[in-house]
Amino acid sequence: MTHTVVMANEQRTSVLEVLRERLATTSSPGHRSDGFQVALAIEGGGSRSAYSAGMAIAIDELGLTNCFDSVFGTSGGALNAAWLVSGDAQRFLPSWGWPEVAAKKVTDPQRMLRGGPLVDTRVLVHEVYEYVTPMNFAAILASPITCHPVATDARTGEPTDLHPHIRDTLSLQTALRASTCMPLVAGRPVELDGRTFVDGGLSEPVPFHAALSHGATHVLVLRTRRSNQTAEAATLLERIVLAPYFTLFGPGAGRSFAQRHVGYLDDDRRLDGDGAHLLQVRPPVDAPNVSRLSGDLALITRAIEIGRTAMHSVWAS
Repeated sequence: MTHTVVMANEQRTSVLEVLRERLATTSSPGHRSDGFQVALAIEGGGSRSAYSAGMAIAIDELGLTNCFDSVFGTSGGALNAAWLVSGDAQRFLPSWGWPEVAAKKVTDPQRMLRGGPLVDTRVLVHEVYEYVTPMNFAAILASPITCHPVATDARTGEPTDLHPHIRDTLSLQTALRASTCMPLVAGRPVELDGRTFVDGGLSEPVPFHAALSHGATHVLVLRTRRSNQTAEAATLLERIVLAPYFTLFGPGAGRSFAQRHVGYLDDDRRLDGDGAHLLQVRPPVDAPNVSRLSGDLALITRAIEIGRTAMHSVWAS
């Protein structure tokens, strides 16, 4: 009976109500008395993650970061999650649109002519995040707010919360690379603890399922797709081009890729009608399209500001 009453209270108390109460009482992670577990789940999408970057900036501006117990992120959302937990969200999340970051050529078509990947996550994590926009990996590891990059197991195709595999700076960096390893364009799957992983967007593009499985009672979900923007099935050309990659490196991931659009539709239905304990923030319906590999820095910077405004609007509602 007690468990039933607690669950009913969780369902009735909204995400914003819990966050506002925590902000008002200045409760801190690891020292809560409200009985709730509140998670932030951040959708990925390559350069489209600029939208969720702006939302994360707004969360930090509003003083809400310490109101969360855990932060989950998929692909580019995992990078945004790491920045938020690091304590440098406002300083470095705008770097999605910075020329000095673009100059490091994380995405470089000419590299493919030399046999390298189009998107080199090693450059991102070991050059950009160490020297251009230094990520405080030690702060993430020490934070009471747990950071959960979500990736896709290349062999099985199952979504995997990589938090249990993170022990030190190198494993954290590897987890971020694994979550963002887009099939083919980012090279071979990333190995971590004897398993291989590719982009989490294949199996769990919006990682609120991982948050709920981890025990979250409430989840704030930062989306990068508009409500009028649906995921479509892979084209025949995409399937043909990626088939050899999945055959060699990840048959399970290939099956997840083929069904990814179905997962997106299921997530939209769940998030649109699953009560007070799930709340999503989305870009407005007139927000511009940002492709996964966009290098348009002006567009990306605009998307960051649109996402920031969207989160502030939800909080003020």
